[in-house]
Amino acid sequence: MLQLQLKQNHFIPVLKFHGAYPFKKLMPMAMAFPPPPSKSLRNSFKSSAKAEPPLLICRIDRNSGDMISQLELGKPENKRKPEKRVSGIFWILLINLGIFVADHIFQVPWIQGLYLYHNKPTWYQFITSTFCHFNWNHLSSNLFFLYIFGKLVEEEEGNFALWLSYILTGAGANLVSWLILPRNAVSIGASGAVFGLFAVSVLVKMSWDWRKILEVLILGQFVVEKVMEAAQASASLGGTLRGGGYALQNVNHIAHLSGALIGVVLIWLLSSVPSPTDEK
Repeated sequence: MLQLQLKQNHFIPVLKFHGAYPFKKLMPMAMAFPPPPSKSLRNSFKSSAKAEPPLLICRIDRNSGDMISQLELGKPENKRKPEKRVSGIFWILLINLGIFVADHIFQVPWIQGLYLYHNKPTWYQFITSTFCHFNWNHLSSNLFFLYIFGKLVEEEEGNFALWLSYILTGAGANLVSWLILPRNAVSIGASGAVFGLFAVSVLVKMSWDWRKILEVLILGQFVVEKVMEAAQASASLGGTLRGGGYALQNVNHIAHLSGALIGVVLIWLLSSVPSPTDEK
């Protein structure tokens, strides 16, 4: 039994003093310590520790409500991925919807003053007419493509670029239409801005990759086809405006083409402006 006890425990001699004079009586004592864990036991601990998957800790931002992962929290704030929140395109959609409801459901009289009358145009009508639509088919098609291409532009270039592209392409398309079309025409609709945003959204991501070119061709012909179908459906229901003898212009191909061309020119002008980093 004594030999078995010695094998299981490691004894370390310790000196303990008795009495007032410690050098007279010295009694050795032994203190037992548990043996170190065996190699197989250590390996089992390591394997069990490796088996557990790592935890990913997330924190919710109080301001935006978004979840920030531990990987992003470990980075400096200036090196974290920028948050891309879109809101401008939704305001554009809401304005288009609100004006349509006021015009066609509540029939507010002054809404028709926002149309572009080619015989006596007012400067603001070149912009306000892009928020007006003839019927629901005309509106729903434009809302769909405005959301797709407007969201792309806002995510890439920001809120200000979205509003600038919408207003410039829409107003520019109306200006070209006013210069070319007869004076008894009335222009309304966001189709020119739709084609302009389509051109901007394509060019900001444009590359010479054949996949990107094929994607642009397929998406472009689909956009043109659907917008034309909606415009023709609206024109087939055509007629005159309430309380006046103005005939609405049929499918305004000039506005579609000019809106896209103005979007191309806008991207070309912005790309030709040197950035502060280029100057340095």
